[in-house]
Amino acid sequence: MKHKIAVFASGYGSNFEVIQKASLSGEINAEVVLFVCDKPGARSASLAASHGIESFVFSPKTYAGKAAYEQEIVERCRKAGVELICLAGYMRIVGATLLDAYRDKIINLHPALLPSFKGEHAIEQALEAGVKVFGPTIHYVDETLDGGKIIAQKAFEYYGSDLEELTAKMHETEHILYIETIKRILR
Repeated sequence: MKHKIAVFASGYGSNFEVIQKASLSGEINAEVVLFVCDKPGARSASLAASHGIESFVFSPKTYAGKAAYEQEIVERCRKAGVELICLAGYMRIVGATLLDAYRDKIINLHPALLPSFKGEHAIEQALEAGVKVFGPTIHYVDETLDGGKIIAQKAFEYYGSDLEELTAKMHETEHILYIETIKRILR
């Protein structure tokens, strides 16, 4: 029996694509049963629709607050039987409503070797700091910004100064690490 997962994204959706592809190929024993996006018009939302995945695409501004839209997310996750939530470029801080319902069942992919370079623009922060070892981190989501328990990291060396080249290498590494980690969690 396949595990049921939800993928949350806010933008382009390359990590969503990798997860969906791994799901369809059987590389991971999971089915993406729900897609959540907080940016109507995002490419990731179009991708989910093209795969026929049940989606909840919303604008946070149309809700009374975070608790209100997170309550709707929780209800949709429960209805779909979601066992694991994979944040894949979801650019919202998860609040108490969602955390209380899915404690230790929400994982996030961050484009830096945590605990360094938390928050947005992590790749740029690391490059500006002059580090030569980069890599993504997958961690459990808790109340702190990029501070939950680390599950996996994958380091690589980069000695250049080209942000675009470094970002491409980061995405390549993220795609491998996220699938390896989801596989391990679902075992």
